Amino acid sequence: MSNFTRRGFLVSAGSVATLTAACGNGVGNNGAATIDARVDATQAYLHSTYPGTDELKRKAVGILYFPLITEAGFGIGGAYGRGALRINGTTVDYYSAVRGTIGFQIGGQQYAHVIYFMTEQALSDFRSSSGWAMGADARYAVSNKGGSLGIDTTTEMAPVVALVFGQAGLIAGATLGGTKYTRILP
Repeated sequence: MSNFTRRGFLVSAGSVATLTAACGNGVGNNGAATIDARVDATQAYLHSTYPGTDELKRKAVGILYFPLITEAGFGIGGAYGRGALRINGTTVDYYSAVRGTIGFQIGGQQYAHVIYFMTEQALSDFRSSSGWAMGADARYAVSNKGGSLGIDTTTEMAPVVALVFGQAGLIAGATLGGTKYTRILP
């Protein structure tokens, strides 16, 4: 009979997140320039593939782009990625996203992830926290058939709107629950 402790889980989840970081989404030596180039490409892809996101971009007071989140799991899993916060089209900070999971899971996937801050208060709360986690006030827009995202009036009125798109891999779905966002120096 095995003895499973909270500390063991945290160590395992941290190890998986560290290994996940090495799965092709590390920043390398170019730091900020690499992140910014990836964010530019992600932004161009997002707005050309999902035209409905142009309205969100226009209304948002800040947008956090994660061009590549890598997720892997075998019982215990984790996800990791790096991105940039842009205000008025200019990068103001860089962030990491880390998530640990436990449960019935096996496989890996990669996806892009964008968070639109629709109010000054939501953006301020995010920027002033030492490690922000997605709250209940966030709305999620999901990819529908026909190349659109599920963005509606209710979604646009939320203080935070999160998008997950471009999934590729072997884990079904991508969730943001339990993801911690932390400011980094690239």
